[in-house]
Amino acid sequence: MIKKLDKLIIKAFIGPFIATFFITLFVLVLQFFWLYIDDIVGKGLDLLTIARFIMYVCATLVPLALPLAVLLSSIMTFGNLGETFELVAIKSAGIPLLRFMQPLFITSIIICGIAFLFNNYIIPVAELKMQTLKYDIIVSKPAFDIKEGVFYDKIDGYIIKIGKKEKDGSTIKDILIYQQNYNLLQDNVIVAERGKMTITPDKKFLEFNLQDGWNYQEKGPHNTTNTELIRMGFKEYKKVFDLSSFKLNKTDDSAFKNNYQMLNMRQLGTTIDSLQRTADMYRKRTRNDMAVYMHSLRFLDSAWKPSGTHASVKVDTFTKLIPDSAKSAVLDRSISTVNSIKSTMEQTAMLYDNERKNLRLHMMAWHEKLTMSVACLVLFLIGAPLGSIIRKGGIGMPLVFAVVFFVIFFLLNNFGRKFVKEEVMMPIAGMWMATYVLVPIGLFLTYKALHDSQLFNKEFYYRVFRQLRLANLSRKKKQSTV
Repeated sequence: MIKKLDKLIIKAFIGPFIATFFITLFVLVLQFFWLYIDDIVGKGLDLLTIARFIMYVCATLVPLALPLAVLLSSIMTFGNLGETFELVAIKSAGIPLLRFMQPLFITSIIICGIAFLFNNYIIPVAELKMQTLKYDIIVSKPAFDIKEGVFYDKIDGYIIKIGKKEKDGSTIKDILIYQQNYNLLQDNVIVAERGKMTITPDKKFLEFNLQDGWNYQEKGPHNTTNTELIRMGFKEYKKVFDLSSFKLNKTDDSAFKNNYQMLNMRQLGTTIDSLQRTADMYRKRTRNDMAVYMHSLRFLDSAWKPSGTHASVKVDTFTKLIPDSAKSAVLDRSISTVNSIKSTMEQTAMLYDNERKNLRLHMMAWHEKLTMSVACLVLFLIGAPLGSIIRKGGIGMPLVFAVVFFVIFFLLNNFGRKFVKEEVMMPIAGMWMATYVLVPIGLFLTYKALHDSQLFNKEFYYRVFRQLRLANLSRKKKQSTV
């Protein structure tokens, strides 16, 4: 049965949690668009495509926003209770810290469960949709934007240069249009003094209505110098360019469906087993390939080994045992065999390294679905006692501590990922590094909060330094009197 105290704490937690979650998500989305701003801006995207892309990005960033929201809201909740002396009243009623942490602890476990379900079932689909749409946006050609004095080559088969563009964006002067013809390797150039540049209403064609210019055309047989140059003057000339290549094409989702980021834990487990069997197959194949070439090892003379460190041992090498007439052929064949072994081993080693790297990436994704879910509980164990220690509500001091600990969590998580990728650490060690480090810190803070520690109380440190200063002054005063 939920008591009034539990309801009070849960209500105090829910509001800041929802607010900080959406603020954190908004900041992370801005960071994402800041990284990919050059690939997205200027593509002529419609509002529906932009809305879809933002929705997919938000979904993929939820696992990172949830832990930070739990950390910040738990610090704010217990900080507000401490600042308004409600925390003191609760403790004076004989209720220990662990008891009124209990409802939020259970709430954090529920959030961990929701985060796991989201990571396992929603994130793969959102990641697939987002990566597919991002690929379509990046590979699509830049939207039409011809600048003054710059050669523009984004329209297939043409290079355009405009000397001056008026403020209306359509009136242009000193136009140069060069048509590229790679098959004929002949020149076709249009030069005009002024004109109008417009796009058709369906945005499929670009129209240049040119005035007072010349059209230069080279005609004649292919790959010969027997050509003629034709120059035609015009008062008005209309040139139309096809913009169909600028259209955003939709890629099939199946192009990315086998990526490790698009799989749930069950699919990742199946793929990991398959990759492990493939790696074992490469090891067995290497042993079998070496056995074919190295069967002569069993004929080596065991007496070759020296009997002592400083003993001079006479070694009969193969070159002394082989007749001179056959020595050249044997050496050539030996070199050919060694080169064949080297080529085979290098190719097998490359394939084996690729399989091992792919295996590590899948194992990282499998562990990450758990670590990012458990992170909500880990950061709550830091935020709740930290809020009761600092006893400051609002968004100021709690935000500072939340950012510090979240940066520590983020760096440890990234370091662990990097160590696993480089095969410095096993996935179970690298991907859980942040948890291994932050859990003891959370337990330490909980211990300090249970004993009403003054760990983050600036007044406590001020009193300590003041007492030390007074003690130092009194010591100097005694020395001067003596």
